[in-house]
Amino acid sequence: MTATQDPRARTDGLGWVSRAVFGDPRIGLTVGDGAPPGHTVVARYTVVPSVERARFLLPRGAVRATAAALLAYNALRPPKVRAVRAGLGALARVGVLDAARFPTLTVSLPEGVDPAGALLAAHLADVLDVRPAYAACGVRPPDPNHKPTLQVFAADGRPLGYAKIGWNDATRALVTAECAALRALPAVAGVGEHPAAPGLLAELTWAGQVIAVVDPLPLSVRGVPADDPPRLGALLAVARRGGPPTGPRPLAGSTFLARLGAEAARAAEADPAGNRAVAAVAALAGRHGGTRVEFGHWHGDWVPWNLGVHGGRLVAWDWEHSGPDVPVGFDLAHDAFQRALVLDGRSAAEAARAVDAHLARHGDRLGLSVAGRALVAEAYLIEMWLRTWRLASAGAGWNAALHPALLDTVERRHYD
Repeated sequence: MTATQDPRARTDGLGWVSRAVFGDPRIGLTVGDGAPPGHTVVARYTVVPSVERARFLLPRGAVRATAAALLAYNALRPPKVRAVRAGLGALARVGVLDAARFPTLTVSLPEGVDPAGALLAAHLADVLDVRPAYAACGVRPPDPNHKPTLQVFAADGRPLGYAKIGWNDATRALVTAECAALRALPAVAGVGEHPAAPGLLAELTWAGQVIAVVDPLPLSVRGVPADDPPRLGALLAVARRGGPPTGPRPLAGSTFLARLGAEAARAAEADPAGNRAVAAVAALAGRHGGTRVEFGHWHGDWVPWNLGVHGGRLVAWDWEHSGPDVPVGFDLAHDAFQRALVLDGRSAAEAARAVDAHLARHGDRLGLSVAGRALVAEAYLIEMWLRTWRLASAGAGWNAALHPALLDTVERRHYD
């Protein structure tokens, strides 16, 4: 088998996903119907629309599972993506997609090798105790922050779970963090105004990867609009873990400030830019050491595309940045920052101003004083730079939209 036949040698999205999903060196992976000598074909996938422009890997020979992989949760997707998937799903449902002239990805194993010991999809079928099970995977451009995700379906099209793959240091840490968050959530998720969340079915280590297997979302879940107003009751329920307020405490002496300072110091040891973060934390303590705010948990990536509604209740997923002991209001700040940065295409400095405006408009309902709102905004920007640094130091590279722009923005605030 030549390198050109094996997509794992490619440098594009198909290569990246193939290496993550079919990482065991015993696996034969060939574009076309052939397999290496001595191998037995164990699965085939349709590559849509082409090897060069791959967007989906869809299981062949399982009409209902393939259709479900394209049609399930379409209400959560942007209209253009929804239309493409709906068209392909209709073809799959009537059995036409397998006969279409899309490339085939053939998966094979040496004779005598147990698929469940080499193939992630086969192992997941054992974990989920449903056989046969079929996996589908979206393909996107390589990105050291992104995690390939397998959608696993039963032969009748019933969704069984999602497997999120941590494949490098940065993404392994994120998947591990999400598993820890999901293990802690069942006691509060869906109680009162706390959003529901997918359950954690399994945490696996597989071929050097860390994999979270989570419950499928309800099929009737609907995404929240991009302009959805802040759901402050849900934010407070997340912050307080469904309990009562804990009361404000000064920033000085808090474990949050101590952690922020320790992380900035580690960043300074590894990168000269970290010295600017150390100075920013010191300035934050100098300006707001006596400011009192409530501390609590946060989701960590509270944005419309990680939220949905089912049965009148909010559902939240992607808890990989969740954590305890941050100023209440961080999720509100993150919501404003990411909407401005991602949805509106604004700069980090403009997104920071959107944070200020959002906190000014809604912060009093979170119990934030004027000084508390300023503390939350500044501390959030430093937290976001440290997140950017953590990902960069774990091999993800710097996010050009956030570095050095976030440090520049924080430093300018000191002179306002």
